[in-house]
Amino acid sequence: MCSASATAPAADRAGTPEYLSGFGNHFATEALPGALPEGRNSPQRCPYGLYAEQLSGTAFTAPRHANRRSWLYRIRPAAVHGPFEPLAHPGLVGHFADCAAAPDPLRWSALPVPREPTDFIDGLLSVGGSGSSDAHSGCAIHWYRANRSMHDRFFYDADGELLIVPERGRLRLMSEFGRLDLQPQDIAVVPRGVRVRVELLDAEARGYLCENYGAPFKLPDLGPIGANGLANPRDFLTPVAWYEEREGPMELVAKFGGALFRATLDHSPLDVVAWHGNYAPYKYDLRRFNTVGSVSYDHPDPSIFLVLHSVSDTPGVDAVDFVIFPPRWLVMQDTFRPPWFHRNIASEFMGLVHGRYDAKASGFEPGGASLHNCMSGHGPDAETFERASRADTSVPQHIEETMAFMFETRTLIRPTPQALALPQLQRDYAGCWQGLGKRFDPQARAPR
Repeated sequence: MCSASATAPAADRAGTPEYLSGFGNHFATEALPGALPEGRNSPQRCPYGLYAEQLSGTAFTAPRHANRRSWLYRIRPAAVHGPFEPLAHPGLVGHFADCAAAPDPLRWSALPVPREPTDFIDGLLSVGGSGSSDAHSGCAIHWYRANRSMHDRFFYDADGELLIVPERGRLRLMSEFGRLDLQPQDIAVVPRGVRVRVELLDAEARGYLCENYGAPFKLPDLGPIGANGLANPRDFLTPVAWYEEREGPMELVAKFGGALFRATLDHSPLDVVAWHGNYAPYKYDLRRFNTVGSVSYDHPDPSIFLVLHSVSDTPGVDAVDFVIFPPRWLVMQDTFRPPWFHRNIASEFMGLVHGRYDAKASGFEPGGASLHNCMSGHGPDAETFERASRADTSVPQHIEETMAFMFETRTLIRPTPQALALPQLQRDYAGCWQGLGKRFDPQARAPR
């Protein structure tokens, strides 16, 4: 792990966000010169009259390689707010044990952005989930839709870290650690407990949200791939320190124990003037993914597209995987090139950010989603199968203008009643495979 430092002059604090490069690094950054104490974390008196506060994302005694924590030097401690009270949210589901699940494959068209004023929190809609935030196991999957910024409103999630996947519209995440700008085909991870305000840089925004209850996301080991490939650590960006000193009536929204709560504030909680550590938000441009694939025959397992994963207590079996299907060349000869027919012990939620997915000729659109739960059969539709079966595989094929992704988990994803009642649910989805007729001929040994 390397360290980095940066000082953001006051004149630059309203401009374009700046970043520090690297995944999981121990960073040191200050928005005012000398704001970081030297030689200690919690001096008797901090520079500029700031308060020292540690934010721990793992247990104190977690092994050094897995330990995540940061020291924040802020104008007021995070404890300065009013009492919390429940905040109703009809679209958000926090516990999934009572949600019915069936083995049928599911697919949704894209949801419209609401017409009434809706910010990031108000526009959340739970698709499904599994496990328990109380036990730090499993995940929840949501759509977000918004047409206005969060004004004097801030949010943190005590249940899990948030993986944000924009599909439409640019976002600016204003966090305790600094600012991150996102656009479609970027992702961002906001660690558990970090306070943010989500601003829109376009008229409306839409995308996907994975709430990871388990271990923090990390880069996968590469094994025989070697030292390079897939998502490169240098391409992950963490914000430099930035703060706002602003007072007035404000609201702090917390997700805790599967429910939302609200508390009043008389100041902005984004008042961290300096920080150091390795527990901070970050972003990544999916277009920088270094795709690995076969150059001889057969289609490798989709694990070659793994960007981030949350490891479980079982080696090789992750709690949550984040996988992408980016532009790539297919050069395998005498091979069925699209993703093959498959049944999986894991459950797969797929979304499409851009373009068209090469395993589905139609029906899977940007902003839409599909869910194939444990051992549910799925694969290319009939039209894609016919086309790929007759393709000339002596010619390389360039898959371009696409970006699909998958949240995969070892637990069952239970769809919510709200998601199952949506008019965007494609109730004829299974029909895409009904054209796959019988091809068997016991007299023909050679492939047809």
